[in-house]
Amino acid sequence: MRIISWNVNGIRAVQKKGFIEWVEKEDVNVLCLQETKAHVEQLDDELVNISGYKSEWFSAEKKGYSSVATYSNVQTENVVKGFRIDAFDREGRVLRTDYKDFILFNIYFPNGQRDDERLQYKLDFYDTCLEHFEALRKEGKKLVICGDYNTAHTEIDLARPKANEKTSGFLPIERAWMDKFVEHGYIDTFREFHPEPNEYSWWSYRAGARGNNVGWRIDYFFISPELKDNLKDAFILQDVLGSDHCPLGIKLEF
Repeated sequence: MRIISWNVNGIRAVQKKGFIEWVEKEDVNVLCLQETKAHVEQLDDELVNISGYKSEWFSAEKKGYSSVATYSNVQTENVVKGFRIDAFDREGRVLRTDYKDFILFNIYFPNGQRDDERLQYKLDFYDTCLEHFEALRKEGKKLVICGDYNTAHTEIDLARPKANEKTSGFLPIERAWMDKFVEHGYIDTFREFHPEPNEYSWWSYRAGARGNNVGWRIDYFFISPELKDNLKDAFILQDVLGSDHCPLGIKLEF
């Protein structure tokens, strides 16, 4: 099974840049999108019902903000939208789809750059996620957790670590949560196959950052350790344009 995640920074914007054609050509079983910035009723049928796929949407209360969507061409057994916590769910950030062999979380984690209050919101969201994941693991569930985490974990995960030590997205307190996540056994799938530097998933629109590869790796696929033997590949599709993020993915075999 091939699963891809992409922060599209506006589904309607990326649709105009060949998104549907890309999906139809790409060998993908499940496609997780973040920051779709849309309610499903705002979208045309061609986009909602891409041939061969069923789509699920979870949108923020505020139009044009946040929101996630998951397309599948394999059978889903259950769909859950949000954590049943209003403070988080009103921003449309978490979409869970259950498949035969695992549970997939498509998550758009908050950005903490606005102010201290927003940073705390992000950290609270992180902690809620981990509690939720651990509860499911205790039930014997196997998890895939993908999306825009909005944090670069280690110095190798961004081009200019020293210059960003005091920037949200690379703050010690944010990175410490990523450490805790890994300490609980969750596996950064990309690093299982690619220990090398200069591999990023997001670039600022400013100062030619993408052309110069001055980027950040803030988009991830983590899996619970129970799925390690099923993980066969992990990749970043840096050549795919249309957003300030690029897609990334994994291949699982069962």
